[in-house]
Amino acid sequence: MTKLAIRIGAFLLLAASAAFAADATPSATVQFKFSFPGSNPAHYEITVQKDGHDYYTSDGDLGNSTSPDSAPFEFSVSDKTRHEIFEFARKAKYFTGKVDSGNKKLANTGVKTLIYKDGSHDTSATYNYSLDPSVQQITNILQNLSTVLEYGRRLNWFHKYQKLALDDDLKQMEERQRSNTLGDLEAIAPLLKQIADDSSVMRMSRARALRLLAIAGK
Repeated sequence: MTKLAIRIGAFLLLAASAAFAADATPSATVQFKFSFPGSNPAHYEITVQKDGHDYYTSDGDLGNSTSPDSAPFEFSVSDKTRHEIFEFARKAKYFTGKVDSGNKKLANTGVKTLIYKDGSHDTSATYNYSLDPSVQQITNILQNLSTVLEYGRRLNWFHKYQKLALDDDLKQMEERQRSNTLGDLEAIAPLLKQIADDSSVMRMSRARALRLLAIAGK
């Protein structure tokens, strides 16, 4: 074997090793957990990954007594929202140090936990209210995102089992969108398209889904 062939073989081996190491490195992840007994939902978790695989779990009401659809709701936020989430996590020093304000006189607005993980970080913070502007910003983004994802869970359920119930939620979403309290609609754009394209759904509901898709830019 020539020296050139040996060098090429060594280079290919190093390249393959580097690619394997890159594949083995977990995607950077921001997770948000919220717990507030008595509210609806009383508990939810949002997981946003830099590679685009995002998940939402919730114990929110689905309009039935058994709430059987407890599987994670998969979604994908817009590139803009994903960038903002990871940028605010960086500015918040990946949730290290003092995050909670420590003010015991403030009303309880739910127990919130932010978690950041990547190849070199595994950090978290639990708080009621934070004075850190970056934590405030990321909390606002994720709580608004939870609103749209909660609607996404319900629409997904209603579309499968109770299509006549779709219109009330779609109407509420339009109202929330006008008041700017809905969150990133792109996260549920594929589901809205399914509803808009389904001829078995009421025309009014399909029209609402189309309007929301237009707002999402889809």
